[in-house]
Amino acid sequence: MARLEGASAARAAWRALALRRTGFFAAGAGALAASFLLDVATGPAMLSVSDVAASLLGASADPTANAIVWTIRLPVAVMALLVGAALGMTGAVMQTILNNPLASSYTLGVSAGAGFGAALVIVMGASLPVPEAYAVPVSAFVFAGVACACVWLLGGIRGATPETLVLAGIALMFLFQALQSLLQFLASPEALQQIVFWLFGSLQRSNWQKLAIVGATLAVAAPLLMRDAWALTALRLGDERAAALGVDVRGVRLRGFLFVSVATGIAVAFVGTIGFVGLVAPHVARMLLGEDQRIFLPGAALVGAILLSAASVASKTVSPGALFPIGIVTALVGVPFFAALILTARQARL
Repeated sequence: MARLEGASAARAAWRALALRRTGFFAAGAGALAASFLLDVATGPAMLSVSDVAASLLGASADPTANAIVWTIRLPVAVMALLVGAALGMTGAVMQTILNNPLASSYTLGVSAGAGFGAALVIVMGASLPVPEAYAVPVSAFVFAGVACACVWLLGGIRGATPETLVLAGIALMFLFQALQSLLQFLASPEALQQIVFWLFGSLQRSNWQKLAIVGATLAVAAPLLMRDAWALTALRLGDERAAALGVDVRGVRLRGFLFVSVATGIAVAFVGTIGFVGLVAPHVARMLLGEDQRIFLPGAALVGAILLSAASVASKTVSPGALFPIGIVTALVGVPFFAALILTARQARL
């Protein structure tokens, strides 16, 4: 009798979890669509949401509205979704493979490495054989990979445990930030202005060519990551238990680092460093969806896309006529939001 009651309770809990997950993705899709439309509609030349929807559906006869939507606003809004999704997934992967709730590409030096790469090219300027517009994102992408490789190699000296990898990441973050400061000290006033603007983060440099590169990279990398979803779920049980279940712990961790390197590099290469999205999005998704990585990873991508799209709207509406750097907006919104998350989770446990 007790066994039957236990099985019935388990089925009821599973149905409740499935219902909560379905509601999460339905509500998230609605919030994403609303934020996307507002992002396209918001700007110096305000458009109504109905005008934006008509233009997107090809039903608008206003050439000015069509030019604003398709040439200026749409690349920025779509880039916010792609970069937000990429940062949400990279934060989720980092927190899983390192078993650390504070891990993200921003807090472990990957974004700092990309920033150093961009600053290095800006300081070198005209001495480079390729145009700066191409050299900056390429250098940012390369140094994001260098930072990831350094974290893996330094942490691997003591066996690539989560603790050593986190410590190596923190050390790399301080190193690249110091190198960034050195370049800013040596830079000319014009180069210093460019470096600071790049480090603030901006979606306004987006165009269809950059969107195609970011979208194609994520379309290849994300499915490869999802092949390890079960192994990543097992990794949350601890290295020893995951190994006992047949998981190649070192291999899964290495493939996770490769995904973080590629996804973070391609995201920050075109928009600059954007913090807190990769830290906050996984926490929101984990609180509502649990640790099953098949659900958790897409959920973190969805939350990341919503957060950055909403931040894009806020960056254009905080001060009418002015455009705030989106990196500042995510930090100003992210800190109190993250503090509220921590306090809410603590009260729930009490």
